[in-house]
Amino acid sequence: MADLNLWVEGATALTAAGGVTYARFRAPRVYWATVGLPMAWGRFSVSYRTTMDVCGLTVQPSGLRAFMSRTVARREVRPVPPKIRRIRPTSTGMRVTLRLPAGLEPADVAAASERLRHAWGVHGVRVIATKPGYVELRMTGYDVLRRVRMPRKAVAHDLVVPVAIRDDGTAYERDFRQIPHALTLGANQSGKSMYQRNLIKGLARLPVALVGIDCKRGVEQSRYAARLSALATNPDDAASLIDVLVAEMEDRFDLLAKHGVSDLWELPEHVRPVPVVLLVDEIAELFLISAKKDEERRERIVTGLIRLAQLSRAVGLYMEICGQRFGSELGKGATMLRAQLTGRVVHRVNDKQTAEMGLNDVAPESVPVACTIPADRPGQAVAADASGGWGRIRTPFTSAEETVAACREFAHLVPDLPALEPFRPIAPVPAQVIPPMPTTAPAIP
Repeated sequence: MADLNLWVEGATALTAAGGVTYARFRAPRVYWATVGLPMAWGRFSVSYRTTMDVCGLTVQPSGLRAFMSRTVARREVRPVPPKIRRIRPTSTGMRVTLRLPAGLEPADVAAASERLRHAWGVHGVRVIATKPGYVELRMTGYDVLRRVRMPRKAVAHDLVVPVAIRDDGTAYERDFRQIPHALTLGANQSGKSMYQRNLIKGLARLPVALVGIDCKRGVEQSRYAARLSALATNPDDAASLIDVLVAEMEDRFDLLAKHGVSDLWELPEHVRPVPVVLLVDEIAELFLISAKKDEERRERIVTGLIRLAQLSRAVGLYMEICGQRFGSELGKGATMLRAQLTGRVVHRVNDKQTAEMGLNDVAPESVPVACTIPADRPGQAVAADASGGWGRIRTPFTSAEETVAACREFAHLVPDLPALEPFRPIAPVPAQVIPPMPTTAPAIP
């Protein structure tokens, strides 16, 4: 009987261990909530002071505190670590708010993030400066980019479109009012189209005008014609469409001057024009020419794009440009246009120079990270902006059919812009499924 009980206990332990191992790899959220979080919290609580001291994140106490420690508490004066203000568990990790003592800055904590990650046994530690004197440690218990699951609260609103998930478990949002123009780079099969697909799906439900330029004969954007206000599928049409957008921009500046304001959002709602988002699928097709006779068209396109990038933010015209490379080899005006694109998203690239084109002027330390994105993770990228902040993101899988369905569902939101009417694409009619003809004649009663 004792042997039977021992065997049952052993089988139960093996089953539990197998279940934990299975949950760790197949259900990481469940594993983190049941096993990972208590273990990480315990390691953090026990080793916090020692870890901070070893990582050089402590400072000498003030004179009064040192005096009180020696005379009142009768103990040795020890360096002071950042004070823990709040610990909050999440479904993907743990967040700790720290109050920095005098002599430390957020950059000191960020420099030690890799050492903190190993000390506390978590997948990653990201340091965010929340307000002067305070930082937040965003710990992730597992690789949230392996199987992307967007947060439930991530919904498009007010020109803010959640398009990916960050490596700290939060949603990466494309905020057009904060970052009006952005550049997306990446090699073939790296996830650029998926990123743009998620962006269009989110924009489709917002009251904006979507303008597409896809010089690959529209193979990417023509399927979204139901929600597009304009579409150009060759360089000649693209040049004319950009001229129309420049003219629209000038008309809107006249409207701002008439009402004595300097920004579109300061206008009364009843006279405020609808925002316009320009989506360029492959920027190189607008810069490269094969004959000298096309130089004039190229100058029109480049000049128009640069003017839009420099001036259009105030009148609600925003740009989202995609490409495989975007450097000086594209010709005159390429680097000048790139400098106006504040947001940068770089997917897997074929060479270091391409990563430097997108990231070196805004976040140089992120270039090596972009060069090490594995090929088996399409949609993973490095996102940065002119503020110097950057992080890893990954776009969730969205089929073309889902985006097309969203465009058709919100086709009624296409605004009335007479200037863009000549470029309005014809939405394809959904194919009807015809039942097969019977192979035998019906029975005669």
